[in-house]
Amino acid sequence: MLFDSSIRKELARSFGATLVVLITVVMTMMLIRTLGQASRGSVAPSDVMLVMGFTVLGQLPTILGLSLFITVVGTLSRMYRDSEMVIWFSAGRGLMSLLPPLLRFSWPVLLTIAALSLVVWPWANRQIEALKTQYEQRSDVDRIAPGQFQESSDGSRVFFIDKDTPDANAANNVFIATTEASRETVTSAQSARLETRNGNRLVLLHNGQRLEALRDKPGLRMSEFSEYGTYIGGNTQGDSDTGAIKTLDTWNLALNPQPRHQAELGWRLGMVFAALNFVVLGLGVALVNPRAGQSTSLVFALFAFIVYYNLMTIGQTWISAGRMGMTPFMLMLHGGALALGLLLLAARHNHWSVRALLPRRRPA
Repeated sequence: MLFDSSIRKELARSFGATLVVLITVVMTMMLIRTLGQASRGSVAPSDVMLVMGFTVLGQLPTILGLSLFITVVGTLSRMYRDSEMVIWFSAGRGLMSLLPPLLRFSWPVLLTIAALSLVVWPWANRQIEALKTQYEQRSDVDRIAPGQFQESSDGSRVFFIDKDTPDANAANNVFIATTEASRETVTSAQSARLETRNGNRLVLLHNGQRLEALRDKPGLRMSEFSEYGTYIGGNTQGDSDTGAIKTLDTWNLALNPQPRHQAELGWRLGMVFAALNFVVLGLGVALVNPRAGQSTSLVFALFAFIVYYNLMTIGQTWISAGRMGMTPFMLMLHGGALALGLLLLAARHNHWSVRALLPRRRPA
């Protein structure tokens, strides 16, 4: 009882510190990435923090899995380094006896990873896609800023307003240049007002003039008007459902066994199986050799984590392309990793070595 409580307290402290550090690093990276998207016009500047928050929330299964792996390896390596493991081994505790307390500590984390990867991951992706779609489908009027030339969404119009008014639907000194297949027009007006008719946005220009040039005829045609209306943009209520695979619910993926759906479902389930395998692998690789340095186990753990997740990505591509089924790949990767971890753990528990398996030479 003392053994279980002591090791779980040590694991809890290490896991909390590791999780805080990794979340800070990932939030910094996601902030830089989101700011880059905002600068390219993919994300609204006002939605940067929301997009970053949803992105970090979607990456939490990976962060928790890596934190759990580093916690197990780091804690056990410290126990080896401080000779605490020698004390536990002298008390009759084998290496296999560490697996039950590790699993009792890890099961809440595994359940959290399962909930995040199966439920929260598609929800967070839907929120991000909704924000991006809403910003990309905003009308041409929403793009206009006073004192700036702004191009329309389809690139056929250029707008400019000198200054806006306290009324958000009105502006002064408006300039609109339109390029069509057969003609080019330039319209200017002293004032403009925005109205909505039949679900479409209509701009009413007041006290202006319009220049029109036909591509197949020389000359210009100029006309003056006291009021002129033109439709601009469209309905701001866009359909946020883009049909992306990452935004589909897990239950819908299971009901539609298409290769792309199976690939995404295998990735989500693989996050849970990978976290479980990391506990077993962490117990097997946590060993400190004073001659090799104190960080050897952590470096190996990070290398194993990178290789494991790269294999998951490759498998997702193969399943999506139809080169391999989801079940055979998961049995091969996750089942093979679990078997390797248990074999390594059994070898260290029973003190197996390659030298002991080799035949000994008889003296001459």
